[in-house]
This record gives sequence, C-alpha cells and structure tokens, in this order.
Amino acid sequence: MKRTELGELGEFGLIDRLKENVKIYQPSTVFGIGDDAAVIDSGTHYTLVSTDMLVEGVHFDLSYVPLKHLGYKAIAVNMSDIAAMNGIPKQVTVSISLSNRFSVEAIEEIYEGINAACENYKVDLVGGDTTSTRAGLALSITAIGEVSKEAISYRKGAKANDVLCVTGDLGAAYLGLQVLEREKQVFLDNPEMKPELNDHEYLVGRQLKPEGRTDIVHDLKEKGIVPTSMIDISDGLASEILHISKASGVGMTVFVDNIPIENKTLTTANEFNVNPITVVMNGGEDYELLMTISQEDYEKVKAIPEITPIGFVTEDKNNILVTNSGEKVSITAQGWNHLQDKE
Repeated sequence: MKRTELGELGEFGLIDRLKENVKIYQPSTVFGIGDDAAVIDSGTHYTLVSTDMLVEGVHFDLSYVPLKHLGYKAIAVNMSDIAAMNGIPKQVTVSISLSNRFSVEAIEEIYEGINAACENYKVDLVGGDTTSTRAGLALSITAIGEVSKEAISYRKGAKANDVLCVTGDLGAAYLGLQVLEREKQVFLDNPEMKPELNDHEYLVGRQLKPEGRTDIVHDLKEKGIVPTSMIDISDGLASEILHISKASGVGMTVFVDNIPIENKTLTTANEFNVNPITVVMNGGEDYELLMTISQEDYEKVKAIPEITPIGFVTEDKNNILVTNSGEKVSITAQGWNHLQDKE
C-alpha cells in the first residue's frame, strides 16, 4: 500500500481527504466539516460547535507560557471560531491530558485561566474529560454558540464587488512569539540573564493572551450588518484569504497600504530583519476576523473603528496583493504547517 506522508498533504489537505468519506445522517446538521464551526438546526436558531486542541511542544512552550495564560488562551481561540460564524458563544467543555509531572496546583492554575476566560466571555464550563499521558500536556476545547438563522456567516458567501475587511491589527502575535523564543535562547545560553520584554509587552501579550473578537459580532449586529463571508485569522492573512476564495469561488485583491499594522509590529519586524507584510500574510495567531461585506453595508461598517477595509472581491479566482509601489503579487499561503516533519 502506498504511504503518503502527512507533510505532503498538510493540515487542510488532510481535512479535505478525510471528509470525502464523511456522510451526514441527521437532517438537523446544516453544515459539517469545512468552516470555523459546525452548524446545527435547533429550530428557532442555529447552534454552532467548534473544537480545537493545544498540544505542548506543538502549540505552546511551557518554558515561557504561564499556565494561567495557557488556560485563558485555550478558551479565547475557540471563542474566535464562534465569532467567525457571526455567533455568540454560550458553553464550553474542556478535556485535558497530562502526565504526573504536573501537580494538582499546576492544573488549578490552568483552570484559573480557563475560569477567567469563561467569566470574560460569559460562557459556561459544562463538562469535559481528564486523562493521563506518559508525556506532555494537551488541552481540547469544544465551544458551543448560537446565531440567528438570518445572521449566520459562512466562508462560502463572498460575492464579486464585496468589500474585504479585517478587524484590529495584524502580525503582532507572530512577532511576540519571536521575542519569546529569542529571550528563551538568551536564558538557555546564560541563566543569569533576565528576559527583556518591557519594550515588547504589546506583542508578547498578543501571543500569550489573545482575544476572540466576539465584540465585533455585537458591533455588526448593532449596525445591521451581516458579513457575506467571514473567517478567523489563525494561520495568517494569506491562508484565510485563500480559504474564503476557494469556498466562495471568487478572487480577492488586497492593498498592502490598507493592512492595519501597529507601529510596534513594524519596528520589531525591522529588529528581526523580516518584512512586516510577510509576517502579516503568513504569521498567524492574531485571532482577528477577515470578512467580506456588501457594497450596501460599506458606509455602515466605516462607523466601526475596529474594522478596516483592505481590498475587494473579484469575479475571477485570482488572489492578488498590490504593493505600495503598485506591483501585483499572487497571494500564496506559506504559513506554518504543524503536520510537516521537522527532523
């Protein structure tokens, strides 16, 4: 039998391959694999269900990630998936796999962060599972949310001439990770050295304690806007653009000058000698929202300060990045593939 390496397919290729043989048996299942959350018909509304895993050594490094922050982040990133469907989170379940190198107090610290996030997002922790493993730590979170049937946003609804928008600013989380990795290496080389993070508090905060943009869902509802498509930015802007493009059968044109980037992100990119646009397009973990809105809603969306128009949708399937010099570059996703062999 032919052996296919996981790295050949990547995460999304693997998902596409596995879902080929998945059948839907329940009429209440409106949408299954292929978006930020599954959609279930609950009569008066849709129920949204999303699951994410965080695995030690793959998604986090406990040498610089505080356990409380890890618990908070585990919840926050799942809130982002519910927000990407234009929904409001209601409940979560938490499953944790751990070895005996973790004390009861350490687990309580993780749950302190989980409980803080639940309080912030007003969601209920309603269950989960706890099991042992011979090494490492893993968290699996399932988030449950709600959205009215007329307000749901999928990845597949973008139309030609829609306006492409993002929330917040991009690229900070990736550079926050680079700062943490650098300071870790400095410490390993000289344990007497103390980490210097004072000049990078914003970037490190964006990495260690991201926020799911559920606030934007409320802003959109207040303005009477239903995005024609939406996705959360977890794998870099380029990857998410290509997801919406593929699902909707359209193309997108993005203008570099319009992409919101914090000054601290720009200066730190220069410090690390990397192009800030490369960071934004491929860095990931911003957990902002990428959305398309109709031309009719453009004036309304301008009244929401946290949303920035960055481009538009085209009929063809070409995805183009227009540089500040006017050069047109094809958008390709080069984000981190955690199924790739690292040896």
